[in-house]
Amino acid sequence: MKIATFNINGVKARVQALTDWLDEAAPDVALLQEIKSVDEGFPRELFEERGYNVETHGQKGFNGVAILSKLPLEDVTRGLPGDEEDEQARWIEATVVGEKAIRVCGLYLPNGNPVPGPKYSYKLDWMARLEARAKALLEGEEPALMAGDYNIIPQPEDAARPEAWKEDALFRMESRTAWRRLLNLGLTEAFRARNAAPGNYSFWDYQAGAYNRNDGIRIDHFLLTPECADLLTDCQIDAHVRGREKPSDHVPVWVTLNA
Repeated sequence: MKIATFNINGVKARVQALTDWLDEAAPDVALLQEIKSVDEGFPRELFEERGYNVETHGQKGFNGVAILSKLPLEDVTRGLPGDEEDEQARWIEATVVGEKAIRVCGLYLPNGNPVPGPKYSYKLDWMARLEARAKALLEGEEPALMAGDYNIIPQPEDAARPEAWKEDALFRMESRTAWRRLLNLGLTEAFRARNAAPGNYSFWDYQAGAYNRNDGIRIDHFLLTPECADLLTDCQIDAHVRGREKPSDHVPVWVTLNA
């Protein structure tokens, strides 16, 4: 089973880039972030005609997450538990029914800038709720993963110029400490389990020719429960997609599971 995550930075603006990549990469499941569309405005027919089941959790103009799956989806839920007043569309999860059932959680973690301020407080609060959800998934002792745009640079090797991000919400110590708490629960970070090398990025800013200079950061991640990590066979970043016409500033990251 091939599962991908892709922050597309607007489904309508990137529909050609997205469908081209889907046709080329053929993931069984794609978790999308920043669809920037209400549910009824999502161009689901484009994906359904490619054999995908479509589930969305949209929001007008910004945020928004979706699941595209060639396999059946069961028990779809929307919204990260822990704050009933949170109206931002940043979380969707479902069980993908293949040879083995995999619980997939697609997330778009808050950016948190500017720091300090309410946006950073929201980010850290959201990560505390994420930790609680991760604990519940681990307690289930079933294959599960949480994937998406985490807006977290885990370590200096994950940025071309880590010094430039020192006071940014993506790299501040409080953010990385919250990330480390997730790993310490017993989750496996899929890419680093397969590739320890620096210089691998999933985001390049549109400004100042960042992609051409490979001035990137790695902020799109898969975290796997032990039962899911046992099924992991590969994890790669499709960095070449960033060089195409009208790209997202993110690129797809994918895992393959023996499932």
